[in-house]
Amino acid sequence: MPSADAADATPAAAPPPRAAISHVIFDMDGLLLDTEGFYTAVQEKILARYGKVFDWSVKAKMMGKTTAESTRILFEECGLTGLLTPEQFLEEREIMLKELLPTCVPMPGVVRLIHHLHSNGIPLAIATGTHEHHFALKAQNHQEIFSLMHHIVTGDDPVVKAGKPSPDIFLAAMSRFEACSDGPRCKVGCFTSQRS
Repeated sequence: MPSADAADATPAAAPPPRAAISHVIFDMDGLLLDTEGFYTAVQEKILARYGKVFDWSVKAKMMGKTTAESTRILFEECGLTGLLTPEQFLEEREIMLKELLPTCVPMPGVVRLIHHLHSNGIPLAIATGTHEHHFALKAQNHQEIFSLMHHIVTGDDPVVKAGKPSPDIFLAAMSRFEACSDGPRCKVGCFTSQRS
C-alpha cells in the first residue's frame, strides 16, 4: 500500500492550454477614453430644464446604442415628446459636446497597454458606436494611441447595420484584419465597457 507521501508526490494534471490571442478589438468610450461623463453631464443639463432626471437606469439602456436609438430611448424613458424634438435635443447636445470631447483623457493604464500589445506584434483595432465626426473630436489629442491601430470602425460605417448589442461592428472590425478574412488563424479578443 503506497504511503501518504507517495500519493502527494503524484503530479497534478496540467491545466488545458489557453488559446493565444492573435488580434485585439477595443470599444472606445469608457474603456480607452474617459468620455462617458461628458454625455451624462450634457444630457442631465438639457433634461433639468424640463424638470426631468437622467439617471443610471436610463443611461444603462442607452449605452452602446446608435445615436438614433439612444435618443429614442431617452425620449421614451424621460417623457420628452412634446417638450422638444429629437432634432432640437441633438443640436443642443452637439454644441456642448464639441467643447467637451476634445478634453477627454485616456483611462488609467490604457497608453501602457496599447504600447505593450503593439510592441508584441498584436494587431489592434477600434469598434466604436461613436460616429466619425465625434471620433475625430475625441481622438485629436490622443494620436499616441490611435496611430497604433490597424483600423477603426465607427458606428456610422456603412457595413454596420445594427448598433450594439448586435455584433455587427465587431464582426466588421474583425473582417478588416487580413488574417481574419478566412477565420481559422484568427483568435480575436474583444474588450468593451458596455453593459449590453
